[in-house]
Amino acid sequence: MGIGPAYFTWYELFTTDVTAAAAFYGDVVGWGTTDASPSGRRYVQLTAAEIPMAGLMELPEEGRKQGARPRWMGYVGVADVSATVDRIRRLGGAVYVPPADTNIGRISVVADPYTAAFGVIERRQAAPQRLADDRKPGRVGWHELFAADLKNEVAFYCELLGWEKADTKSHFVDAYVALSAGGQVMAGAFKKGPAEQDPFWLFYFNVEDLDGAVERVKARGGRASCNDEELPSGLWVAHCTDPQGAAFALQGKRAHAPKVGWSTEWQGFSSRGQMVTPKPTRGSAD
Repeated sequence: MGIGPAYFTWYELFTTDVTAAAAFYGDVVGWGTTDASPSGRRYVQLTAAEIPMAGLMELPEEGRKQGARPRWMGYVGVADVSATVDRIRRLGGAVYVPPADTNIGRISVVADPYTAAFGVIERRQAAPQRLADDRKPGRVGWHELFAADLKNEVAFYCELLGWEKADTKSHFVDAYVALSAGGQVMAGAFKKGPAEQDPFWLFYFNVEDLDGAVERVKARGGRASCNDEELPSGLWVAHCTDPQGAAFALQGKRAHAPKVGWSTEWQGFSSRGQMVTPKPTRGSAD
């Protein structure tokens, strides 16, 4: 698949209200905003310590008519978008947006054979987050696939992107698969519950104070529920939806954490989450 590991390198939120979403995530996660609109379309970049992390754009009207809902999408950096798209087709995936040059680089919006959407972007135009930064506030700390067919969906990503299964050393290994790229454990996958209609990728944003962030989610009209057990990493997580309905997750420290069991279900999210993943093995992103 070309040079270097295939990491998630960029994230976009397709929303029905760009202004409200920018204010919401700015308050909840602490992201700054920068207008990066190309001609004829509004595009807002979200920044952490002035480093662009993600983009916000209006969900196209055509997509809304076809039933598309607000959602986050991650882009994986690859050496050649066109070659990767051809490979996706051969492996049974779908191409929603053919390779095109955009304001963020050459991209394509695709889906795995079970309809979980993601993007690919040429790596030279979007560098991955540095490993030293993956626990910093405002960065994306974890990626999680809610899969329809766990075994075959994981096999698709491993074949396409060169990802590998990481050893969880857990009796939940058949239910939750940790994935690594270039020696870095950076994602997990598990079989989605019946309440989730379609497979999808969920992204975890780092915050310093999880309880405070959850309160801000609720105060601004979103929904959130904390999972009540500490992760092996020492962090806690909350599954959330923003006021427009896009799903995301937060992870961070808790000042007064409860000592009760792991909450396995919240409004359609039935996840063991990162409880069964190993502590990340750090490799080189270069």
